[in-house]
Amino acid sequence: MRSFTAGKNDDGVRLLRFCEKVCPTMPKSLMRKAFRNKRIKINGKKQDENYRLVIGDLIELYINDEFFVNDIKPVFKPIEYNNLNIVYEDDNIILVNKPFGLLCHSDNKNESNLIDMILSYLYENGQYSPEKENSFTPALCNRIDQGTEGIVIAAKNYHALVDINQIIRDNLVEKTYLCVTENTVKDGKYTAFLKRDKTAKKVSVTKHQVADSKEIITVFNTLDKKANFNLIQCVLITGRTHQIRAHLAFLGSPIIGDRKYGKAYKGLDSQLLCAYKLNFKNIPDNLSISYLSGKEFTVENNSVKNFYNNI
Repeated sequence: MRSFTAGKNDDGVRLLRFCEKVCPTMPKSLMRKAFRNKRIKINGKKQDENYRLVIGDLIELYINDEFFVNDIKPVFKPIEYNNLNIVYEDDNIILVNKPFGLLCHSDNKNESNLIDMILSYLYENGQYSPEKENSFTPALCNRIDQGTEGIVIAAKNYHALVDINQIIRDNLVEKTYLCVTENTVKDGKYTAFLKRDKTAKKVSVTKHQVADSKEIITVFNTLDKKANFNLIQCVLITGRTHQIRAHLAFLGSPIIGDRKYGKAYKGLDSQLLCAYKLNFKNIPDNLSISYLSGKEFTVENNSVKNFYNNI
């Protein structure tokens, strides 16, 4: 039997989710059986799997030791984070400008990645104590490609994570990108259909819907032109994998340096695409991050604009 006391970042978490976090190798069928057989209790009483934890709850799990995360948590080892470009930070969230070439998450090749840098920053500044947490770790709420620069949102606590994910699902965060393309694309809102090929790690775009495709909507606005180069602002209405890159290539205006959907460009290792602006719309008052309503965050000094200005 193991027991836990619900802390700040367990408050409001579904009991089933908590159990799955602390017993990650336990089969779902056995977990359900443990609930039925009253082997999972809150404050000495049986509770349904959908019970929402409250700070101070005593969680007792009468489950075999083999399914639990090791009691001895590894010592957190911070990594170098001096290059972390913080756009905005408060008690709930942190916005970071991810550079070209940096992964958002680990790829198991021991490469440096954004979330590990953020965790190290929060740890060193006393905002994250893994030894005090039962199941929560600060997490990214959105991702951008390794070869794309731009703003990524990370949540520092559980309530912020849930609320940010909700407003993203409800389209209450507008994401605006800058890119440099070949050829021109007429300003306006474009609709098409995107289909993923997970094996090739690539997507295809079609004018009409085909099997397993999903609708994509992107707004394009040309800000400036120089010879055959175009500085284009892109607003995502939908947010699909490689949407902007594939959509522009489909329209005959591929992003400079995009080897997957266009072609290589001398001196560039990545496509010239930057998620440079976030706009928070009207966020419901009952959410922990409602104070972000109407706020806009921009990375004006970005690599895409700098490249274009130096053409």
